[in-house]
Amino acid sequence: MESSGGKTIGILGGMGPEATVDLFAKIVRATPARVDQDHVRVVIDSNPKIPDRTAYLRGQGPDPVPAMVAGIHNLVRIGADLILIPCNTAHVYYDRLQAASPVPILHIMREVARVLAAGRDEGAPVPRRVGLLATELTVESGLYHRSLAEVGIEVIVPEPDVQELVTKSIFGPEGIKAGCYAPSRSRLLAAGHHLVERGAQALIAGCTELPIVLRPGASPVPRTDPAEILARAALREVLGVDTGGGGAAGWREGTDAGAAGSPGSTDSSLRNGLPPETGPRPGARGRAGEAS
Repeated sequence: MESSGGKTIGILGGMGPEATVDLFAKIVRATPARVDQDHVRVVIDSNPKIPDRTAYLRGQGPDPVPAMVAGIHNLVRIGADLILIPCNTAHVYYDRLQAASPVPILHIMREVARVLAAGRDEGAPVPRRVGLLATELTVESGLYHRSLAEVGIEVIVPEPDVQELVTKSIFGPEGIKAGCYAPSRSRLLAAGHHLVERGAQALIAGCTELPIVLRPGASPVPRTDPAEILARAALREVLGVDTGGGGAAGWREGTDAGAAGSPGSTDSSLRNGLPPETGPRPGARGRAGEAS
């Protein structure tokens, strides 16, 4: 294939660092390339010092927008034609960021809505009720609710006690950001089953850290990965072609057939870039195997 003609994807990262790595890996894996030169140019500003996105709106910290805008300008200065933000919660500030950006910023919720409305495969039914696993601020913001309502899809959110489990899975001392994957995964699976019991026909892993620990085959309903959708949407923009499976990859990721570790499965943690089944990443503050 031809290269992208010099178009460059910019990733405003660091929110968090592992989600940034995950998005970049998904861009690379989704690119229809035969040689290095077929890949698109990607520039990344991974700044974990950006103030907490939730704390500011709770009146407990500084405004993160100036630091995010500085990162966007950095990326544009070194050639970015399009900006991706691998943080669902940061999209609460999307309007302010886009107003300050000289280049387009893809909106992760709108891209998810576009893909879900199209169905997982040609002729497949579109889900009418989806469950949302996300941070409290993402849930409260209604960003997914509004984007999906425009395509006729209802969003179901966890009950408060279950939402607390999701929050703990992301931010807690034994959470994903602390490098503790196994306890987080157990809580998230329980929250996903709770949403299915409430009528969800599909699940959205609406925090970019969640796909780091949620494996194929773990959900009783299809589960979509917004970071995967964002990666493919960016390639669509810079290559001018649909790389295929913009939503299918996310949908297939949640089906029980061919789950990782099952007989005949072609998936593996290594191939999918997933962390080990148990234990924290090297150097993590958390401890492996602790009960949730």
